[in-house]
Amino acid sequence: MIAENLAQVHERIRKACEAARRDPKEVTLIAVGKTKPAELLMEAYQAGERVFGENKVQELLEKESRMPADVRWHMIGHLQRNKVRQIIGKAELIHSVDTIRLAEAIEDEAAKKKLVVPVLIEVNIGQEESKFGAAPDEVLSMIRSISVMDHIKVQGLMTIAPYVECPEDNRRLFAKMKTLSEDIRKEEIRNVRMDILSMGMTNDYEVAIQEGATMVRVGTGIFGSREQGNSI
Repeated sequence: MIAENLAQVHERIRKACEAARRDPKEVTLIAVGKTKPAELLMEAYQAGERVFGENKVQELLEKESRMPADVRWHMIGHLQRNKVRQIIGKAELIHSVDTIRLAEAIEDEAAKKKLVVPVLIEVNIGQEESKFGAAPDEVLSMIRSISVMDHIKVQGLMTIAPYVECPEDNRRLFAKMKTLSEDIRKEEIRNVRMDILSMGMTNDYEVAIQEGATMVRVGTGIFGSREQGNSI
């Protein structure tokens, strides 16, 4: 079932890219294993998936210890400063840097380990009170502050769009993210790249791809919904 779901998601990504006249190789699928056991993730691994995302540090660490060494782990959930030490060196990419204080904590721990940590800046593009992320009009100044840190490399932006019944309702927000990314790119800030745009989840990733997403985070579409066991 998971292998079939994964194949279906890849096919939908291909069709979304085709509709947007994009190369499917430009889009990375992140299989989100939130609350799912490592055994289910292994089914996706055996079907060819190598990029997995987790919302919680403890889950990522537990699964990382049980999964093959060639898995590429992404930290996609809210990251508390007191958990930074545990995740440095384990996650290939941290998607959820939403404050300068968090960036400073990552910088401090990365310096101790003599690492450069790739990160994305999380943007609350829908400006929802219940969501983490920097306000769109604060992102540029925040990136300028982070750009002077020697052990962090800003690679792009991430957002969690509002949950909507109709994916088209989020199209304008994804378009705003793409514009924001391009505007920051034009600033040519030292130590900052805008190569990655992480946006779109199970219910709206096709629209996100059409608006420029380079990473999509899909959990339910691969591993199943609440009715089928643990939810994501």
